[in-house]
Amino acid sequence: ENATRFPNPNRKKLQKKAKITDQKISTLFCNGLKKYNSDISFLLDMRRPSGRNRFFVVDLTTDRILDQGLVAHGSGSETGKKNHLQFSNTDNSHATSLGSYAIGSSYNGKFGKAYKLYGLDSSNSNAYARDIVLHKYDRMPYDEQVDPVCLSEGCPMVNVEFYKRLQDLIDSSKKQIILHIYY
Repeated sequence: ENATRFPNPNRKKLQKKAKITDQKISTLFCNGLKKYNSDISFLLDMRRPSGRNRFFVVDLTTDRILDQGLVAHGSGSETGKKNHLQFSNTDNSHATSLGSYAIGSSYNGKFGKAYKLYGLDSSNSNAYARDIVLHKYDRMPYDEQVDPVCLSEGCPMVNVEFYKRLQDLIDSSKKQIILHIYY
């Protein structure tokens, strides 16, 4: 149902849009340890307005978008200019950080179950120390809208219903899933 509202681009197009090189894919998914899930990845396109779906669940084996939803960005990423964001890896910036993240273990916090995120790039290397996590928020809208959605403190924050579907994927994955935030 969700996949019909957005065209299913192939992986090469997604890679180009997200600036993910074959070398980076090789490093993340094809290294000797094969530590990460090479079938599923989460792509967050921060160029899209926050009221539009910009969190995409991508099946890397079929090059299809399996699911999509709204995702908040950090309040510190706001610049006051329409559709223009800034990004930071600095503690207490409340900004979103660009780059690839490994989705780690879950814990129960003020938003319920959340997943720790480990930054894999210099642009997000402080994610764990900054307590940047993937979590749900009950006031986050489900449907696309004209108005911007609420802001986080730098975390990718999604609607409760969409989060349940993400949680099922994360919890059933034998390997860590990569989440990539790009602009």
